[in-house]
Amino acid sequence: MRFAPVLHSEWIKIRTLRSLLGTLLALSAVTTAFSALAGVSDTSEPEFDPLYTAFSGIIPGQIAAVSFGAMAVSSEFHGGGLRLSLAAVPQRGRWFAAKLTAVTVPTVAVALVTASAALLAARAGLGSAADGLGTGEQVRGVVGCAVYLTLMALFAAGLTALLRSGVATLSVLIPFILVVSFVIGDATGGATDFLPDKAGQVVLYHRHDGALGPWTGLAVTALWTAAALLAGAWRLRRRDA
Repeated sequence: MRFAPVLHSEWIKIRTLRSLLGTLLALSAVTTAFSALAGVSDTSEPEFDPLYTAFSGIIPGQIAAVSFGAMAVSSEFHGGGLRLSLAAVPQRGRWFAAKLTAVTVPTVAVALVTASAALLAARAGLGSAADGLGTGEQVRGVVGCAVYLTLMALFAAGLTALLRSGVATLSVLIPFILVVSFVIGDATGGATDFLPDKAGQVVLYHRHDGALGPWTGLAVTALWTAAALLAGAWRLRRRDA
């Protein structure tokens, strides 16, 4: 079977599952709302970063991105869905590529719109505190935010294919994102800078003194994502549906 009809079938699955559409809506609403709230925060603190403040809604919003990626794949493991999918598309690599494409495209679209809305909402609250932000930095923040959220969704998708469980994936990733980087950050001497969430978020900073730059940080996150997707593809090829 050609790739196009496989992709079309996977897209139908995505847009007809209300839970998946709900996670994308939550991604947009939560990210924008929390960025708007951050825009009215105290700007006199020494470590205040106007760009990161504008995109700080990404911290809770990324949970929705992770959930979208995990649920898009885990839905195949219920009711024999994967068996039916592979019966129609015996080429497992082609099916998995179509699934990932169906995850990537709507995530990128929603994330770009969301990042733009979050920036506008936060800037309205920050007022003159955001005057130092150049056009290039703001564009970098919007694009970087969209790329980061997409990579995290794909990271969750790959991990779900590996673990064959959306619950297991979310049980690992959500505490990891919300707790691990902050709890063990100071104790590891900067090693957490290379974790997928911390590395990818460097692109959202106006100023950053760590080992990674904006795009090298996203590259580290992309490597984590590639590793998860390769592991998921390997598990898909090695195990029965």
